[in-house]
Amino acid sequence: MILSPGEAHDCTAFDALMAEREANPKVMLADKGYDTDDIRGQLRARGAAPEIPTKRNRKIQHTVNRALYAMRNKIERFFNRLKESRRVATRYDHKADSFLGFAKLASIKLWIRFVHAA
Repeated sequence: MILSPGEAHDCTAFDALMAEREANPKVMLADKGYDTDDIRGQLRARGAAPEIPTKRNRKIQHTVNRALYAMRNKIERFFNRLKESRRVATRYDHKADSFLGFAKLASIKLWIRFVHAA
C-alpha cells in the first residue's frame, strides 16, 4: 500500500507502487487514470501487459481484454469492503503512518476472512 495526498492524481503513485514490487507483474489492471504513454512503456519494458482502457481524447485507442479487465471488479470490491472499517473510512488518524497501519490491519482482517471462507 502506498499513501498519496487526497487531491493527487492516481498515476503519481505508479512509480512508488512498482518500486515496492519484488517481481514484475504479468498483467496490470488499472482504470483510465493510469492511461499514459509513460506507464504503458514502463509496463511493457517490465514484460507486463497493460490492461488499461484508453481515455476518449487519445488519438490512438488501445483495446482491452474485457474478460481479464472484469477481474478488476474484485479490486474495487476489496476497497469498498475496506471502507466498511470505520476508522479507515473516516481517517481518524492524523499521521500517515498510523493511518497506513490501520489500513493494513483492516486489509489483513479481510484477507483472513477470505482465506478461511475458501
